[in-house]
Amino acid sequence: MSTYTATIAWQRDGQTFTDKRYQRRHQWRFDGGAVVAGSSSPQVVPLPLSDAAAVDPEEAFVASLSSCHLLWFLDIACRAGWVVDDYQDEADGVLAKNADGQLAMTVVTLRPRVRFAGPRQPDAAEIHRLHHAAHAACFIANSVRTDVRCEPILDTP
Repeated sequence: MSTYTATIAWQRDGQTFTDKRYQRRHQWRFDGGAVVAGSSSPQVVPLPLSDAAAVDPEEAFVASLSSCHLLWFLDIACRAGWVVDDYQDEADGVLAKNADGQLAMTVVTLRPRVRFAGPRQPDAAEIHRLHHAAHAACFIANSVRTDVRCEPILDTP
């Protein structure tokens, strides 16, 4: 068992607060020293009370799923003997009402595009197998009820 920590910090800084017009910008601090600007999504709390330049929880959720999938994909591809040159995923998530009528991240779609090195290239079936295995192993995908989809983008010669 492992434990992971994040410190989330926000200060009122003299804002009235009870008028609901307080700034939602805050900080995420991680044990390795990284500090990330966080905020509510401007789609949820309008500007200027949100900070569009900061990461909102919905974006972080999508990024977390994508990052976990990436890391598992690299590991599984490496163990299978493939050499990955680069990997890019333009993932997105949908915030909508779920079956209980509550707002939730209902679908996250990963769209990984992977380039492999060398003359020996995996075929489409192998790429799909690698992604399926990565999805099945992803700790984050295994932790959520959201429908997490993986739609690899294959560059065909």
